[in-house]
Amino acid sequence: MTGRPTRLRVRRLGRVAYVDGDALQRALHEHAVDDYLLLLEHPHVYTLGTRADLGHVLVPAASVGAELVRADRGGDVTYHGPGQLVGYPIVTLDEWRDGQRDVVAYVRRLESVLMAVLARFGIAGARAERYTGVWVGDEKIAAIGVKVARGRARHGFALNVEPDLAMFGHIVPCGISDRGVTSMRAQLGDATPDPQAVVDAVVEAFTAEFPYAEVERQDTVWREHAADLAAFTRDAMGIRTGEPGLESVPDAPKPGMPVRLLGRLAEAGVTAPEPDARFRRPEWMKVRADLGPNYRETKRIMRGLELNTVCEEAGCPNIYECWADKTATFMILGDRCTRACGFCEVDTRKPLPVDEAEPQRVADGVAQLGLEHAVVTCVARDDLSDDGAGVFAATVAAIRARTPETRVELLISDCRGRADSLDVIFAARPDVLNHNLETVARLQRAARPSAAYARSLSVLGRAKTAGLVVKSGLIVGMGESDDEVRGAIADLRNVGVDILTVGQYLRPSARHLPVVRWWHPDEFAELAAYACSLGFAHVEAGPLVRSSYHAKRGSDAADPRGAVAAGSVAAGFS
Repeated sequence: MTGRPTRLRVRRLGRVAYVDGDALQRALHEHAVDDYLLLLEHPHVYTLGTRADLGHVLVPAASVGAELVRADRGGDVTYHGPGQLVGYPIVTLDEWRDGQRDVVAYVRRLESVLMAVLARFGIAGARAERYTGVWVGDEKIAAIGVKVARGRARHGFALNVEPDLAMFGHIVPCGISDRGVTSMRAQLGDATPDPQAVVDAVVEAFTAEFPYAEVERQDTVWREHAADLAAFTRDAMGIRTGEPGLESVPDAPKPGMPVRLLGRLAEAGVTAPEPDARFRRPEWMKVRADLGPNYRETKRIMRGLELNTVCEEAGCPNIYECWADKTATFMILGDRCTRACGFCEVDTRKPLPVDEAEPQRVADGVAQLGLEHAVVTCVARDDLSDDGAGVFAATVAAIRARTPETRVELLISDCRGRADSLDVIFAARPDVLNHNLETVARLQRAARPSAAYARSLSVLGRAKTAGLVVKSGLIVGMGESDDEVRGAIADLRNVGVDILTVGQYLRPSARHLPVVRWWHPDEFAELAAYACSLGFAHVEAGPLVRSSYHAKRGSDAADPRGAVAAGSVAAGFS
């Protein structure tokens, strides 16, 4: 990369597992044409820098509920955890001399940012001779550790807002034994600012120290609560008492719409529209059923082999077109999902045991349909130790053994971000690796409470690093803005995604997220043009587009080695 980018994309990501944050940083460092500032917090974790002394970890990390991981930043051991604001600037540094970057000057500028933030709230932070970071007297309130490669920085800073300071007592923080650690809470007590105010102050101070012509920001809506990872209720009336956040929901609960889902919508700033007879599905969203011989033959094959398809389970509007063309998306690992996303109608009852014969039946279905390009997806199986990765790999192997010429596209879950599960899938070498981001940052928790924006981006980035052709998709119409959609599209391209699909959300039932807006075909055409300008190899954007729609066309447009070929687009229609 030559020259410093003029655009900074700020992403507030909520709580992010360290491995996901690290993978996301690496992907942006490798592929992004824009600079990024990631703001987040981690679950309890101790990280060892490149100069760390393991003896500075005084207790087994697991004994205090923490992870212990090695990081490629500088410095010794440090702690990250709830109540601490972590900032990862993935930024291009100005040249210093002979193509070199002045890393020390960059660290000093980060210190200036943090001191400005602390001063905003009445804390006199200062530098300390011989030490990095920001100090209040002899106690560190903010740590800094960076890595610079090819002129770009990653890792960054950790500001102690209100973490559990006892967690620092289990290590020798930064290898400094004769100084302490403090926090904004320890300094200010009840006057400690709200975390949102601290985030806003960091963004303001950072962009003052590092000016950009354009600053684009998106925040996830996130809070730590036991219900975050639970499926929305499917009680008779959707009534559940005591759900936080409902005080802002007018006249809650409403018949049909689960209260928990209403609460998530309210937190995201979306008001469920009242029933309106005029808010009907527009003409361009209507599909003519085609029950011709090819459709019936495809259905016969699927039923005969006892196979599930996402075409049926997710109510895809393109089922008649695709089945008439004798194409289908196979859904493995059963038809019951361990998650309950607010936009999806797949069954969420307790999953049945894994069917070991399923991969071979899928291969038989591919052969009988004569497919050149087969798409295989799954329900999420968080109940399995490998997240279903082994069945994915076995299915790829079975298809290639039966029809070696068939290209295989896998549409996977996030596998909870677990590297061992993802590595099994990547090692199967699918021709295309697809994982859907689904929606914009602000609506993630409302739409997919068991997933996460940062995790999905990190999975896609890891797939790209593994040398795969990478694909992702978005659905629109749930309350997002045009700018948010463009920001999400840019994030996907900036982590290395090659193929993009964008389609209109269709509400499966009154118990799911409402349709807030019908996007016009012309608006999809504009999104497609914008995405192509970012360098995607292929874009499918239209009202009825789904993630597997015209999958072979997208695969044809992408270089088999994962490099981006000349952009192609199908927009404004399904």
